[in-house]
Amino acid sequence: MSALIETRALARRDERRQAVLLQPTDFALHRGDRVSITGASGSGKSVFLRALALLDAPTSGQVLWNHRPIANADIPEYRSRICYLSQRPALIDGTVLDNLRFPFSLKSLRKRHFELATVTALLQHAGKSPDFLAKNASDLSGGESQVVALIRSLQLNPEVLLLDEPTAALDPASSRDVEALIDAWFADDPTRAYVWVSHDLEQAQRMSDIHLHMSAGVLSGATQA
Repeated sequence: MSALIETRALARRDERRQAVLLQPTDFALHRGDRVSITGASGSGKSVFLRALALLDAPTSGQVLWNHRPIANADIPEYRSRICYLSQRPALIDGTVLDNLRFPFSLKSLRKRHFELATVTALLQHAGKSPDFLAKNASDLSGGESQVVALIRSLQLNPEVLLLDEPTAALDPASSRDVEALIDAWFADDPTRAYVWVSHDLEQAQRMSDIHLHMSAGVLSGATQA
């Protein structure tokens, strides 16, 4: 099966501290993959995910998308198809609706259009009514902010989600809302895939079929969860 994303000897080094953050890593994410990565804090999990998202430039190696290196001109399209969600999402001032409309103001997405029906359906999966759209972003709880950030990505119909401990700071109910959204997104199209970095081994096993482990910048495992 062809890989959606592939890394070849991808590595990162902190030159200032002369520290290796990510050892040369070969990795492939295929359609239908649900991958989790666990490991201690500072082991390189987030370093690897941010490199996959093209948020931090690797020291060496490369990321391939559909078997091709990613040119600078392709990065905006890549980031709309390969969506990264951090532990602490950044929202703009305004309402929930303002935040969900915001991506379509970006140059790379101006040919696409906001669809209220899509957003309303996603809100329903997270147990939110349409009235939630009118809430001010500054009044949202951490869990509500994460739901908004996730829906902001899911409405773009991404091929891949890169989830960097998205529920680590959330209460159990909010964590379930996030998990339900991701389950619904994945079930809707079996060609999608995600990588979920988690500090919670039970969650990692529950939300993945392939469990990898990161230690001292080395990614290993590739066992069926």
